[in-house]
Formats: sequence, structure tokens, C-alpha cells
Amino acid sequence: MNTLAAFAPAIEIYSIDEAFLDLRGIAPPALPRFAAELRRTVIQWTGIPVSIGIAPTKTLAKAANRIAKKQTADGVFVLENAEQIEAVLETFPVEDVWGIGGQYCKFLNRHGIFSAGQLRQANDAWIKQHLTIVGLRLVQELRGVSCLALETAPPAKKNICTSRSFGTPVESYQLLEEAVATFAARCAEKLRRQNSHTNLVSVFIHTNPFKPEEPQYNHCQTLQLPVASNSTPELIRYALSGLKRIYRSGHRYKKAGVLATGIVPAETVQGSLFDTVDREKHRRLMEVADRLNHRMGRDTLQFAVQGFAKSWGLRQERLSPGYTTRWEELMTVGANAECGMRSAELGMLDG
Repeated sequence: MNTLAAFAPAIEIYSIDEAFLDLRGIAPPALPRFAAELRRTVIQWTGIPVSIGIAPTKTLAKAANRIAKKQTADGVFVLENAEQIEAVLETFPVEDVWGIGGQYCKFLNRHGIFSAGQLRQANDAWIKQHLTIVGLRLVQELRGVSCLALETAPPAKKNICTSRSFGTPVESYQLLEEAVATFAARCAEKLRRQNSHTNLVSVFIHTNPFKPEEPQYNHCQTLQLPVASNSTPELIRYALSGLKRIYRSGHRYKKAGVLATGIVPAETVQGSLFDTVDREKHRRLMEVADRLNHRMGRDTLQFAVQGFAKSWGLRQERLSPGYTTRWEELMTVGANAECGMRSAELGMLDG
């Protein structure tokens, strides 16, 4: 994504391996050469092959990208003019249109719409009635009318969840407490990162459904905060309170998690006359903790209830070594002293 961002004034990171670039400053005749150069650079700098589709709108660009991936040798496809767009969409399957899911595809097929070209020519009122305003925007995009702006900053999440499947089944309350406290801390970090607060905290636990021979149990508890918060100690307190209510001994738990909902922007938090928490003190404490953990590494500063051994964590049996990020995993090379002497002597002779 950093490589792509160097080639355009604006970029929308759509997913882990997809992005939209703003190419309005490039003359149309130069677009194929630009795309080819971008593709070569990404391969050279990252080793990752990419396909590039260029078009007037985001929906058409997704279609062009699919064609580039499936039907071209060089991984680049440019939709330049109205005649070309119309010809391509006539044979482009409607199920491959960005935003058309399985149910919509079946519905459109029942009404004789099998290609993106046919969808493009459909009546606006009929589209709005059956595919809603979102579907109408999609059709307008297929017609070359841009309705989806580039989102250079990701929107704030409306729900934040942190959960893990345990490497080995967990039976003790103490280990579950450590895990849930850690998950609550992660949720709090994510909330602060997007400058949001949560009104509701849910905690859930369940056993392994794929082992029916063992006693099965699953439960969830939701608690409402008196004042929306993103403070780690406060979210941990409520999450552990929920865990105490739902924990049952005698079970081997496979997974637990914490979910933050009712998320609101920090500047719109509604206070309470009966609030006894020093919010400003919590804010300053979390600011220092985040700064320290960002600089020194995650969990450099954490709450004791989160534990240290974290024996409930993932097995990570196939985790790639961190040769470039961890001193203890730095590659070492051994050399035989006699071989080293001969190499040195040979070097002197060559000299």
C-alpha cells in the first residue's frame, strides 16, 4: 500500500490486498504505460504480482480489474471510452458486478438480467424499488457516473470485537479472566485509535462444539456503562463482571471474546451527574500507556489481571520467525575455523 500511495495523490485502502487510486491527473493515453510501470514497481519492491483495472468509476474499475486478472497476459486493463465500456459490459456476468450478491443475482436472473450491460439499461424506478438506492448508485456507476467517492480515511467502526480460540482448552477461571481482560484491553485500544467511546460491553465464552462427547456450554453477557468510555481499566472491570456472571466450572472452554457496541464519537459522549470516575485522569493515563506501548512494543505497560505467561494463547506452531524484528530470532551463521583459514589464504593468493 505504501508503494501504491507513492504513485497517486489519493488512495483508498479497500482491503488487505485491494486499493483504489485517484488517477485524474494522468492523461488517458498515458494510462496503460502508467499501469504497466506501477505493476513492475510493485513486483520489484515487494515481490507481489498485482492486476490493475482502470475506469471512470469505482464499480467499472472493479470490473476492469477482474478482466485484467482473468483475461490479460500483462495484468492491466483500461476501460477508456463509452463504446468500449458498453461492449465489455454486454458480456460481463451480472454475478461478477461489485456489490451484486448471490440473492440479488438470482433475482435479476429471474427478470431476464444476466449481464452487466442489461443491468446498466434497466429502468431507474424498477432498480430503486427492488435493489434500493444502493443498487441505483451501482447502476449509475456502470453508466460511467461516479457515485462512490474515494474514502481516503477509513470510517469509524460501529462494533469492535476481540476474540480468540485458545491453543489448549481452558478450564480455570483465572486463565479465562486473563484472556477476557486482555481482549477488553484490545477493544479499548481500538476505540481510542478511532477516537470513540462505547456504551455497551459484551463478553462471551463457549466450549468446543466439535467435541460433542464433552459437556457443552456457551453464554454471553452484555453490560451497559453509565457513561460511554474507552478507558482500559473501566472496560476490563465491566468485562470481568460479565464473565463472573456467566462462568460455569466443569467445562473446557475453547473460545472467549469481548464485544464493544453502542459506539459514539468522543466529542458526543453524554455525561452523568452521578458519575464518580475521574475521566480526565483516565484520559491522561491511557494517553501515556498508548504512547509507551507504541514506542516500546505492545503490552510493555499492561494491567496485572491480563497475566504474563498467557498460556491460553494460540498455539502458533507455524509462526514465521521474526528475523528482522526480534533479536532472539536473528539468524546466526556458524563457520569452521579451519575452513575460514583456508578461505583467507585463498583470498590472499587471489590478491
